[in-house]
Amino acid sequence: MDDQRTEIPEDDDEVRTIDAKPPSHRYARGWYCLGVAAGFKDGGPHTLNAFGTKLVVFQGESGKLNVLNAYCPHMGGDLSEGEVKGESIACPFHDWRWGGDGKCTLIPYARYVPPRARTRSWPTMERNQQLFVWNDPENGEPDPDIIPDLADKFAGGWSVLSWKSEVMETNVRELIDNMSDLAHFFYVHGEGKRRGPSYFKNIFDGQIGYQYMEFHENKTPLRHDPGAPFTGTVDDILPGNFRSEGVYYGPAYMLNPHWRNAPEGPMESILFNAHYPITPDSFMLHVGVIVKDDPRLSREQNAQRAADISEYQQSAFYQDVHIWKTKTRIDNPLLCHADGPIYQLRRWHDQFYCDAADIDPLMTKRFEWTADLSFANEVWDRQIVENLERAARRGL
Repeated sequence: MDDQRTEIPEDDDEVRTIDAKPPSHRYARGWYCLGVAAGFKDGGPHTLNAFGTKLVVFQGESGKLNVLNAYCPHMGGDLSEGEVKGESIACPFHDWRWGGDGKCTLIPYARYVPPRARTRSWPTMERNQQLFVWNDPENGEPDPDIIPDLADKFAGGWSVLSWKSEVMETNVRELIDNMSDLAHFFYVHGEGKRRGPSYFKNIFDGQIGYQYMEFHENKTPLRHDPGAPFTGTVDDILPGNFRSEGVYYGPAYMLNPHWRNAPEGPMESILFNAHYPITPDSFMLHVGVIVKDDPRLSREQNAQRAADISEYQQSAFYQDVHIWKTKTRIDNPLLCHADGPIYQLRRWHDQFYCDAADIDPLMTKRFEWTADLSFANEVWDRQIVENLERAARRGL
């Protein structure tokens, strides 16, 4: 564009090259959502690949969900091909029984169990109708309070949980970068035809990473202090405006409430962005949505409305997938002043990949950054007009 403001020294002919080291083979410390808990409660064993190995998930008679290494340390049988017997999973090879704590509970053909008959067990937790597993290379004690409990949202007045899962063949850092990549919300999710963020803010503090966004379709501010946690209702948002608060609790679980005062009526929803690593170069992505009921609508109408909103929000989230499939890994992104704090975000996320004793205080120290979008919004508004006119000429 002819108004682009660029200052480059005349004698600067250095070409920028991309640096990219292989991703770490260490898996981050924290809670990981494996999926909707009800999906593991059919009485049989379930298998999944995570953290570079194979796991088995099973529910004992008590109702507790357990996660163990999938291969039996006796002779290598696949426990996920076995049978749940009481509180144990029985290996299909020799019927060795393994409890949820990883201890061998019975060898039917032996008088006693060897004292060292143990396999790895993974701490689990059910929350928000989802199953979580704790990973820590140092075997530290998990803190269940890190993951918020939304029991009130599942008690009534909200839709059933919509859930989609898909394997992503890339390193999870590509997803994490979205927390600070403000411009892509216009070019990818807005497709150059809808307004980009009118307000954008990041806060990284301890184990919590925040992303605040406001979209002012009416070019008017919301009725509250910009960037402050929103404690009102959707009725406090001016017609046509939208607010999104994405909050990572640890390395791999984000809750993303949305509030929008749309022409068809107010909308409040929560998007769940959860993921767990399969290998250093692949991860399982979960995207869930619940929608607050509209009291003016019937049960059937609310169910259809929630299905439509969930499909829209999940589809929008998956718009990044094609970019991930075609881009390259880059450790030294070349940023401009209008980009978000990508390096600070990565520094915050690195705390989960090192020993607890080696965490640099800068990784957890509170960091705040607010975007200056005055120039960008003027450009984006002009690009919207140009893109729509171009589409009209093409008959799109």
